[in-house]
Amino acid sequence: MINVLVLDDDFYVGQIHCRYVNEVAGFQALEPVRDLRTARTIIAEEQVDLLLADYVLPEGNGVELIRETDVDAIVLSAVTDPDVVRSALRAGAMTYIFKPFAAEELQDFLRRYARFRRYWDREKVSQPDLERQLRSLHDVASPGSAPAKGSGSSTSGRILEALESADQPLTAMEVSEVVGTSRATAQRHLAKLAESRAVTVSLQYGSTGRPEHLYGMG
Repeated sequence: MINVLVLDDDFYVGQIHCRYVNEVAGFQALEPVRDLRTARTIIAEEQVDLLLADYVLPEGNGVELIRETDVDAIVLSAVTDPDVVRSALRAGAMTYIFKPFAAEELQDFLRRYARFRRYWDREKVSQPDLERQLRSLHDVASPGSAPAKGSGSSTSGRILEALESADQPLTAMEVSEVVGTSRATAQRHLAKLAESRAVTVSLQYGSTGRPEHLYGMG
């Protein structure tokens, strides 16, 4: 589970952003905070994997906190000044999302971020893989981004969320049970996702000797 801390001086807005976070499989929003001092305390005392910080705060700005902490962070702000945006990115923000924004905009980035985090669970990295991961993190059209409403691909989105939240690769039958669709439908969507490399495929040999496909997020 990826723990997310929301820092926004508007309590109502903070609650909304927490709800957006909790709607994404594999993510959990901590109680939102409204000032830098409280945010620093939470980061020091609890496990915070990702910080969603507003820029304008009562006693400073969110970029100050990003600069001083070793936590992945995103800035969510209505400030559109290029110098402010650039300062946030220089400080280490992974991206900058302008308010107001639709839930899907943040949630799509969170899904890409989850895949980006998994990339580092290895002994070494390569230049091609690193470049591919960096492109995927910021490419809203990359495989695995949530499909647009009305696109008819919501099943693929649910399948990706099921695989992201699973502790191990799943068979097509297991995916169909989690998503609530037929095995044939699950297999069709999984084949397309595998073709676009949004999911990985491996083989598992059972007692009958016939291999079974296992699907995961890499």
